[in-house]
Amino acid sequence: MKTRRYFAFLLLILSGCGGAVNTPLTPKAATQTTVQARTVISNIQTATGNWRSWVQLPPNSADCLTPCSGTSIEEIFKVADPSLSGDATMFELNPASPYADALFSAQLIGQNSPQTPDSGHTLLPTIHNFIYDSYFYVTKDSITQVLEFDISMYMNGAGMIWGTQCNHLGDGDWDIWDNVNNLWVSAGVPCQFVNGWNHVTLNLQRESDNSLLYESIALNGSTYALNKTYPPGVADPSWWGVTANYQMDGNAAFAANTTYVDNFSVTYW
Repeated sequence: MKTRRYFAFLLLILSGCGGAVNTPLTPKAATQTTVQARTVISNIQTATGNWRSWVQLPPNSADCLTPCSGTSIEEIFKVADPSLSGDATMFELNPASPYADALFSAQLIGQNSPQTPDSGHTLLPTIHNFIYDSYFYVTKDSITQVLEFDISMYMNGAGMIWGTQCNHLGDGDWDIWDNVNNLWVSAGVPCQFVNGWNHVTLNLQRESDNSLLYESIALNGSTYALNKTYPPGVADPSWWGVTANYQMDGNAAFAANTTYVDNFSVTYW
């Protein structure tokens, strides 16, 4: 949706760093490996212990636990079909009102991250680059209003949300998140996904002053260089960590919707 954001829930999900090479994400097959100074967290969709979820309701997109005023959401792991790897995850939104949203957040580093708690606060200050890479399966594009793909980072009172959403049934463009004014801004490049499997890749960067650089977005083989920079927002100094988010936004007819995610990875360095 064009006007919403989640800050309240982040107090619950952040703080930490550490983690060893080739250490499995709790409790299953997602793995973390370091190659040439880049660390890749793979198979994030399989890490059942890392995911948290909330319903967000208009007009203020306040977070609440499911069921929320009749709206429910669900995750089902270990899905073999449809799947590319044989181990996809299903995400489901059953809205009871127009434009209700389902927010799913994987805790990768910091507070509430099982595998990389960073209790000494030493890892996050070294991270300046992220690649968000995921395959997602759309069951019915005619009812899928918006799909959102984010990296969030919180450190020393700075709130950095690299928010990107495919505004599929809206203006048909990619939107990016302005952390200072708390609003979506059109990136000026088209975004249309298809029924079946789609592939999204985001290249993102944290500048030395914590400004957020949106470098590029790729969808289904089409890559768009953005090179747009926004200042960071303000966050509670106690928040510390990195999350990868996937969100489904409901349509005006509040139609039930199901999507799948597979081969989901985040690379950082």
